[in-house]
Amino acid sequence: MQLSPIQHLDAVNQGQRPRCRFTARSAAQARAWQARAGAALWRCLKMDGHQRVPLAAREVECVDRGTHLQRKVVIQSTPFSSVPLYVLEPKGVQGRRPCVLALHGHGYGVNAIVGITEEGQYRDTPHGYQQDFAVELVKRGFVVAAPEICCFGEREEHYAHLPESSPRPSTCHNAATYALMLGLTMTGLRVWDGMRVVDYLETLEVADAKRVGVMGISGGGMNAFFSACLDRRLQAAVISGYFCDWRKSILAINHCTCNFVPGLLRLGELSDLAGLIAPRPTLIENGEHDPIFPIADVKHTVTRAGAAWKAFGERDRLDTDYFNDGHRINGAKAYDFLARWLEC
Repeated sequence: MQLSPIQHLDAVNQGQRPRCRFTARSAAQARAWQARAGAALWRCLKMDGHQRVPLAAREVECVDRGTHLQRKVVIQSTPFSSVPLYVLEPKGVQGRRPCVLALHGHGYGVNAIVGITEEGQYRDTPHGYQQDFAVELVKRGFVVAAPEICCFGEREEHYAHLPESSPRPSTCHNAATYALMLGLTMTGLRVWDGMRVVDYLETLEVADAKRVGVMGISGGGMNAFFSACLDRRLQAAVISGYFCDWRKSILAINHCTCNFVPGLLRLGELSDLAGLIAPRPTLIENGEHDPIFPIADVKHTVTRAGAAWKAFGERDRLDTDYFNDGHRINGAKAYDFLARWLEC
C-alpha cells in the first residue's frame, strides 16, 4: 500500500514515545515533570543562545488618548535587535498597577491592537479580529505592554534588494525558514522578546511586576502560550484562537510557517506542554466557527490539558469562553478573568 507523505512520517516515527507527555497525578509529580519539560522546551525553541543585555530603554513618543497615556518605547532585546513597544497607562489611578503583556497576531502589526489604523490614524471603536484588545485592557485599569512582534509592522523585511517586478515574500515565512536554517526558531525569538518586555515592566514605577498577565490572539495566542510555558512571572494567561493540539490544527490546516518548531512533537502535544502553565489561571477563548482552530478539537485539547490543573488540585483555574463567532477576540470573559486573578 502506498502511504501518503504524512502517513509515511507517522510510520517512521512509530514507537517514539513523546518525551514530555503529561502523566502526573499529584502536585509533586507535576512539579517534577515541569522541571524536565520546561528545560526540554527551552532547548527545543533554541533559547540557549539568547543573551540578556542592558535594556537601554528610550521613550520616543507620548500621546494622551483621553482614557490613557500611550507611550512608545524602544528597548534592546539582544545585542543585535531592538523592540518597539507601546506602554498604555491608565489615567487617574494611584500606585502600582497590574500589567498585561498584549501580543498581537498576524496583520499590520501592534498598531492593530492599540487603536491605530493601518494608515496611522487613531480610532475609538474596536476594529478587526483583534478588537483593539490592548485598549480594552488599559480602560480596565491595567498597564499594558504591547510589543511589535518580530516580522510585523516596523519589524518587517522590506526586500529592497529585490527588483521592483519581483513579488514580495512574506516576512514571517522568510524569517522563520531563515531561522530554521540557522538552527534557531522564530517562536523562540518572539518568546525572548516578550521576556525582555517583562524585564522592562519590572523597571517601571507605575507597574506591579508581581501581577503580570499575558493575552494574545491567533499568532499572538501562540506567542502567549509559549511565553506562559517558559516565563513564570506571567501569573495569568488568556489564549485566544490558538489552543488546539497541533495535529488537529497547525499540522492539519494551512498555517503560517512561523508556527513550526523542529522536534516539538517529540516532546508532546500542546495539551501536554500546557501543563507548564498549570496551576496558573488560564482562560481559553475560541469561536465556535473558527475555521483554523476547530472548536471540537479545541474542546478536546482543553479537556486533556485539564489533567495538569487537576493534578495541582486547581482544575477551576482553567476556564473557557466558547462564543458564537469565528476567529477573533471576544473579551466577554477575558478582561474580567484577568482583573480577577491579577486583582485589578
